[in-house]
Amino acid sequence: METTRAGRPDPSPTVVVTGGNRGIGYAVAAELLSDGCDVVLVARDRDRGRAAQSALTAPGTPGPRLVVGDLSGVRAVRATAEALREACPRIDVLIHNAGLWPSRRTLTEDGLEQAFAVNHLAPFLLNHELEPLLVSSRARVVQVGAGLYVKGRVDLDRTPAGLDFHPVRTYADTKLCNLLLLPRFAERWRDSGVTVNAVHPGVIRTGLGDRGGPVGYLLKIVKLLWKSPEAGARPVVRLALDEELAGRTGRYFNLEQEEEVAPVAADPELAERLWGQALELAGLERTPPPVRR
Repeated sequence: METTRAGRPDPSPTVVVTGGNRGIGYAVAAELLSDGCDVVLVARDRDRGRAAQSALTAPGTPGPRLVVGDLSGVRAVRATAEALREACPRIDVLIHNAGLWPSRRTLTEDGLEQAFAVNHLAPFLLNHELEPLLVSSRARVVQVGAGLYVKGRVDLDRTPAGLDFHPVRTYADTKLCNLLLLPRFAERWRDSGVTVNAVHPGVIRTGLGDRGGPVGYLLKIVKLLWKSPEAGARPVVRLALDEELAGRTGRYFNLEQEEEVAPVAADPELAERLWGQALELAGLERTPPPVRR
């Protein structure tokens, strides 16, 4: 893993944005920088990360920092977490923005379907790996979700390896996994001061889901009608920084409106099984919840 930083005093708050080199993540980073935050981009590709870092650095400003790290495998996520611990003495906000919408089934080195690994298991493992830093800063964790979760169906025996892969529904399945575990993390962190919320930022014009062929061409045309990444960034930044939302946890926001999740995301028995499976897949042991001291 590689980290870069410019010389600067230690500003506050420090905000980590996964997938911060493009799309909504890039727009979120730009807005956070304009608000005076110390922004840390997490990008898988070094060159693209450096290009985003350079583009986001205004003249006379230090710009964002960069952590180069992969979120597609357990070993890689642990290495990314280690790089973040080295780069960040504190983390005030952790924004899980990185995501995949694949057109075909691809397996990771762990034998997991790639979207399941990146969209679901990586945020789960990062939350655990970075938990001491999050607790010490009473951090906010923001999960960038998708309204398509309502179309998801999680099969614990088939979804992890993509045996039920579908070019549309797999994305919805993995976003549903995130939302099912939201109350579990909220309860785990209840006495630690850490909050966690999810937000659907709207239907946004990004590179997510881009593909070749006639379907890809039609999708590009349709995307011309979708909102800009800057519009999608606003509800994410609001959850990250708005003082009016301090202390709220375990909530789901559709844009800026808090709402109840659909019944498919409110199954505590499925969430319990999904949590146990994620612990096993990530090689984690069950540990007692942290308490703020």
